[in-house]
Amino acid sequence: MSRVDDLIAELCPNGVDFKALGEMGLIFGGLSGKSKAHFTDGNARFISYVNIFNNAAVDVGATDFVHIEPGERQRTLQRGDILFTASSETAAEVGMSSVITTELDDPLYLNSFSIGYRLNEPDLLEPDFAKHLFRSTGLRKQLIRTASGVTRFNISKPRLAAVRIPVPPLPVQREIVKILDLFNGLETELEAELNARRLQYAHYRESLYDFRTDSTVRRVPMGELGQFIRGRRFTKTDRVDVGIPSIHYGEIYTHYGVSAVSAVSHIRSDMHSQLRYAQPGDVVIASVGETVKDVGKAVAWLGQGDAAIHDDSFLFRHKMDPKFVSYFLQTEAFHTQKGRYVSRAKVKRLSGDSLAKIYMPVVPIDEQERIVSILDKFEILVNDQNAGIPAEQHARRKQYEHYRDHLLTFSELAS
Repeated sequence: MSRVDDLIAELCPNGVDFKALGEMGLIFGGLSGKSKAHFTDGNARFISYVNIFNNAAVDVGATDFVHIEPGERQRTLQRGDILFTASSETAAEVGMSSVITTELDDPLYLNSFSIGYRLNEPDLLEPDFAKHLFRSTGLRKQLIRTASGVTRFNISKPRLAAVRIPVPPLPVQREIVKILDLFNGLETELEAELNARRLQYAHYRESLYDFRTDSTVRRVPMGELGQFIRGRRFTKTDRVDVGIPSIHYGEIYTHYGVSAVSAVSHIRSDMHSQLRYAQPGDVVIASVGETVKDVGKAVAWLGQGDAAIHDDSFLFRHKMDPKFVSYFLQTEAFHTQKGRYVSRAKVKRLSGDSLAKIYMPVVPIDEQERIVSILDKFEILVNDQNAGIPAEQHARRKQYEHYRDHLLTFSELAS
């Protein structure tokens, strides 16, 4: 950090210029005059809303295409352009930024649900500096204030033009980029390690449940190994802070892993007699999903007491190790069989009768526990937010954010 301090002391000891975006460049919109059909057989790349939202630096190699006619007048993007998501369902997520940090070989266009910004003098900001700056806490607060709305928040271009940013000398920008890119590199290394471990985890899970060469292991329909019981309806309006522990089918996708010892939501106590409950050791299975792959995700309920389950899920009551069942429901053997039974309507569904027809291997309880013990180690390493790689990723992200916000806080030069 001392090198940055030295450069500031040398080049801008009294502070740096702060300028409004509208003073320095042009705010522009994305593609115009395009229908859904133009995006089905495209011939040119465009930057999507998701690309901007997920990446501080634009992924220019993303495979999003739009059809552009010869001679069609649409603005093309260039290195240094700063892109923003123009709207969001929540104010905290509006105006996410992404910067084009590389030279472009082919025409590249901007999604119509986004906003672009181009400096009149490109040399004022290093693109790699801008990618950090516009995601810093101070700039995010300003960008959030550019939006208004009730159910959906939209950026106001005049307010965006009024956003003020520090413009330190280029040597200062470049030195800050070196430091922050180093922290980003550490995150990237962890992400690569996590991906490798995920592959290893999947390999072990598949091999541990592959008993095809073992003639002593029977494969039995799950309906012969236990009972599938459908939950009962409750809604968001039935939720309370303190009440009956409950598992909503949607939470199985968003909150739960292989197993759970506590519920993330609760239902009104006066509904007790109307509900259906998973007992400790039951496996709760989501029977509805947006895709065939989604349907059938499960969580083994290991809490101290019962938990109410939603009617778009089934509990599986059995006499096996509950986590052995839950891990099996992640295997390709399960997904392949399940695919034969999932309804192909807009909302994908799987019935209890269909689940009962799916075959799973039956092994002694000590073998079940051995398999669970091995996979638990991978589960912690890959998915536990309080341990393993995810915890280290979180620590690295916090470290980066701390130094980013520190390095990108400047004193303003008095006018």
